[in-house]
Amino acid sequence: MSISVLITDDHPVVRAGIRALLTNEPDMDVVGEASDGAEGVAMQQEFDPDVVLMDLRMPGMGGIAAIREIRAAHPDRRIVVLTTYDGDADIHRALDAGACGYLLKDTLGREVVNAVRNAAGGRKVIPSPVAGRLAEYTPRVDLTPRELEVLAYAAKGLRNKDIARVIGRTEETVKVHLKHIMSKLDAADRTEAVTIALQRGIIHIDD
Repeated sequence: MSISVLITDDHPVVRAGIRALLTNEPDMDVVGEASDGAEGVAMQQEFDPDVVLMDLRMPGMGGIAAIREIRAAHPDRRIVVLTTYDGDADIHRALDAGACGYLLKDTLGREVVNAVRNAAGGRKVIPSPVAGRLAEYTPRVDLTPRELEVLAYAAKGLRNKDIARVIGRTEETVKVHLKHIMSKLDAADRTEAVTIALQRGIIHIDD
């Protein structure tokens, strides 16, 4: 019996490459391709795939939101993230949302095929590079929504007084938030805090 797979990625070339890889396997069948999270949610409802391969960063509904929505309706759905983002925060968000695996797009073709088989068989798919990223940053850092907002504005180059104006708080409050952020990230200053947050996937420059 074939393993049915739905590919969700906003890049046609990536989807074509994955399709070519999987259709070469006698026990795999690509039942559909979605170009964003919302389309992925709709198509998995229509095709009921054994495994969904999901990118994280897509226009409109992203991968994390799509994973949550799919798992809310289908708690047993097997979803494997396939992305370029290797930050530990990205990995945690995906697994917390309900993904059963996390692969990087530089993963070798044979490893992707094996990951699909393992996911379909009910197993977790956490390759060594991904596990290493999680182990590198333990315990995990949890910033509050307000701290994430302040940090994102800092990453865009806004000064404290500008951040205060945007979020409707005083400049002193912004300074307090930044102090807490730097403490949690073990950063010497706001520049280092932003650098660490970007490296770990806590924030993204296009957020």
